[in-house]
Amino acid sequence: MLNTLEVFTTVLVGVMVGVEFSVAFVINPILNALPEDSGQLGRAHGGRMLGAVMPVWYIGSLVLVAAWAMAGRHHSGAGLVVTAGALLILSVIMSILLLVPINNRGKTWTPDNRPADWKQQMNRWDRFHYVRVAVIIAAFTLLVAALA
Repeated sequence: MLNTLEVFTTVLVGVMVGVEFSVAFVINPILNALPEDSGQLGRAHGGRMLGAVMPVWYIGSLVLVAAWAMAGRHHSGAGLVVTAGALLILSVIMSILLLVPINNRGKTWTPDNRPADWKQQMNRWDRFHYVRVAVIIAAFTLLVAALA
């Protein structure tokens, strides 16, 4: 049972890392290179779509890591799992305090109603997102190390 939890949790967190890495280093650069209003419209759509899915994914990953930490507390690697959980908590806090407020504004923008500083706000979201990606990559790495 513990082995199944470990593998399922690691895969789920790994896929989440892949999606967030892709947003940071593939999707947003593509959207930023599109002409005229296309990039902003694409980011607004992505904000609505991923904004609905990612909270469940982040909290679900955190719950699974907590379950792994409790179920495997007497096994080797338990400290790595707890540290990974702490990093996932940090990523959730970062999301709620830094990224979600910008995303909530950005997902409603159109070329007709966006603020004059919309590019600066998107750049700030990107910078926070890079840090969050680094945090969840570190958490994922710790989970993989705990399996070894």
